[in-house]
Amino acid sequence: MKLHQNRQAQDAEIFKQTRQYDIMKKEIDLRAKIRTVPDFPKKGVMFKDITTLLQDHEAFHYAVQEMLKHFRDKRIDKVVSAESRGFIFGSAIAYELGAGFIPLRKPGKLPWRKIREEFDTEYSRDAFEMHEDAVRSGENVLIVDDLLATGGTMQAATRLIEKLGGKIIGITMLIELGFLKGREKLKGYDVFTVINYDREE
Repeated sequence: MKLHQNRQAQDAEIFKQTRQYDIMKKEIDLRAKIRTVPDFPKKGVMFKDITTLLQDHEAFHYAVQEMLKHFRDKRIDKVVSAESRGFIFGSAIAYELGAGFIPLRKPGKLPWRKIREEFDTEYSRDAFEMHEDAVRSGENVLIVDDLLATGGTMQAATRLIEKLGGKIIGITMLIELGFLKGREKLKGYDVFTVINYDREE
């Protein structure tokens, strides 16, 4: 019985590794996997819906690999991601890197002592909180999110991490809305994005 179970586990691992290798050999057009929804969440906004990418296991795996390849040879202690779509990519990348994962939450969601940073988005003024013991001084941190727009979210993340003494190795995101010039708020950081939209489309 035990021998049979071991064989099943070995076969499952071989299948998993073979499928991952097949995906890595492919070049997937991730832009084609993203659905654009007009006038959401408000009129005039062309919302980038990543759920169509996430439901395709090959595209999701490929996106994660593309997001982390720029930082794969760096020593990363913690991955920090913002609520909520950032959690999807951040936790997957933390797992791939063998790093810890830290969530940035909206006010009132974290149970322990925390620090807070307010910021402006393209829609409103908001804030993120992080537990005060999430990052130790000197730890190497990678920030992960799904999208870079005006840069307010990522700027708030950098400030929270640096308040606790973390060293930001870089920032990686799937999508960049280049026409909103969010990179200007992130000067001095190693910012990497996979897909760039240079105009509203």
